[in-house]
Amino acid sequence: MASQIISSRLLLLALPVLACVFPCSCHARATDNNGARIRGMFVFGSSLVDNGNNNFLKNSIAKADFLPYGIDFPSGPSVTPPLRGRKIIHGVNYASGASGILDDTGSRAGNAISLNQQLRNFEEVTLPDLEAQMGFRRRELLPEFLFVVGTGGNDYSFNYFLRQSTANASLEVFTANLTKILSGRLQKLYRLGGRKFVLMALNPIGCSPMMSATTTCPALTSSSSILTGLSERLSETPVPRGFKDTTSSCCELMALNRGGNGVLCKKEGKACKDRNSHVFFDGLHPTEAVNIQIATKAYNSNLTSEVYPINVKQLSMF
Repeated sequence: MASQIISSRLLLLALPVLACVFPCSCHARATDNNGARIRGMFVFGSSLVDNGNNNFLKNSIAKADFLPYGIDFPSGPSVTPPLRGRKIIHGVNYASGASGILDDTGSRAGNAISLNQQLRNFEEVTLPDLEAQMGFRRRELLPEFLFVVGTGGNDYSFNYFLRQSTANASLEVFTANLTKILSGRLQKLYRLGGRKFVLMALNPIGCSPMMSATTTCPALTSSSSILTGLSERLSETPVPRGFKDTTSSCCELMALNRGGNGVLCKKEGKACKDRNSHVFFDGLHPTEAVNIQIATKAYNSNLTSEVYPINVKQLSMF
């Protein structure tokens, strides 16, 4: 699925991951002692990589600006960095919870920044400021940045499977359309100067606490998601990997009869004490322990079932 193109070609990295918190030297101005050539990261996608951008959107219900979210952060839930300013030389996170590849995917959550709009924010707001600060043109700067794209799951969970308008479209046709649109977005980033890309595969759509509460996991995953590599083994062999609970949420979910959607934690609600033993923190999103394990493997794994065609560490060397 991924293709490797060096120099005049595009370099892509496909990962079967749930989140992206890479332990790489992303603030290096040039080649470090390990040969890495990454100045920073530009991150695009949905709530799996959203760092708080939705907290500033009016009418959005896809927010995590309340406890127990951020329970292990020293100051609680964090705030998002700006799209411009001195800190952008290390990268910017544009991700928005509930968003998807399609522009209308986030509409059920009230307000979300689509992938298309995230790219416009990058091109129209960040890029001019970055060029001015660094004193170089974008085609000289951007090859030294990592472009992380993690989106697509919401297009299935909150669009295809819920909308009557897509009832006549087969899953294959819908997927082909998503692939075509995503390809166009990636090509746009390439034309702007991006050369190092990390693409996150879909997480098991049918096996989250949100979905398994009303639907059997195997039935959904067989039709809407492909379980591969690490994400599959996390569910099948939880004990050896330190996870005791792979099906329920760590936090107390907001009740459906009180406006809950099966995803978000109850505001000021309870959270499990041993968060490292759970795969899911809320009804859809993985815990920090899962993120760290997957990110570490994304960075240095040599298994093609976990990262393909090369890992992030190898990608940073080009």
